[in-house]
Amino acid sequence: MLFYTENVLKFAFSQTDNVEFNKDNKLRFAILGVPFDGTTSYKPGARFGPRSVREASYNFEGYNLILDKTISAELYDFGDLEVVHGNFKKTCSNLKITISELLAMKMVPITIGGDHSISYCVLKAMDESNAVEMGEITVIHFDAHMDMRDHYMGEKYSHATVMHRIFDLNPKEIIQIGIRSASIDEVGLVNKYNIKTFKSCDVDGNINEIIKLLEKIQNPIYLSFDIDVLDPAYAPSVGTPSTCGLSPKQVEKLIYSFKGKKIIGMDMVEVSSTEIGDITSLNAAKIIYDILFMQ
Repeated sequence: MLFYTENVLKFAFSQTDNVEFNKDNKLRFAILGVPFDGTTSYKPGARFGPRSVREASYNFEGYNLILDKTISAELYDFGDLEVVHGNFKKTCSNLKITISELLAMKMVPITIGGDHSISYCVLKAMDESNAVEMGEITVIHFDAHMDMRDHYMGEKYSHATVMHRIFDLNPKEIIQIGIRSASIDEVGLVNKYNIKTFKSCDVDGNINEIIKLLEKIQNPIYLSFDIDVLDPAYAPSVGTPSTCGLSPKQVEKLIYSFKGKKIIGMDMVEVSSTEIGDITSLNAAKIIYDILFMQ
């Protein structure tokens, strides 16, 4: 046994003890990496996201100076899922089984991707496990793209169709924030079903109104963060970059509106970086930290 060694592949400040079934219902979060980018259509590399975000997490303190708060929730890092590169169906099956096991342990999953297609698998696992009632969940989707296509490049399951597949699960509502790219068919869908969609320019001009809307949510929340919601100036290493995006300060303000909310899960996807200190990974890790500080 080697002493005084550090496993940098664990998210910083995660517990090292073996976690057992949560009998006392403490708030416990489970980090799970999903190094899969099999549906990426532009810039590959999201399979390296889990490692990059974990490494970036060591750049932060366990104390938030702005909030004057330390992380109170227990955090465990279970490492990476065994994925089958190029095979979404098999990878999704593995992911659903693993998420179901974490839910059975009464843990809140934080999934680090990987491309955005994995978000559907997490919510599908929640739906099938009956751990939560899908009709009571608000899915809040931070992204540059609507991802509401029914098919993309002939595929039903893709990073570009993921929110349509989640919509098919019939959550209580979907709220999209930071959108600045969509097809005309996607716009028609969100208009037809009154899906709340805030473009990046809406955040620029009406962020306080959006915060008020988020603060009013009473039901359980699932958060899906595509890091390309940020402008490429702050997140250049992404699968599908899009200009005129949000700033980290804007995202921070929006996250602070989740204080006291019941977060049942979140994902951070589309980080495509292999460099230590990359700004994309740093911002992704900070978003995860900010969510933990809100609990």
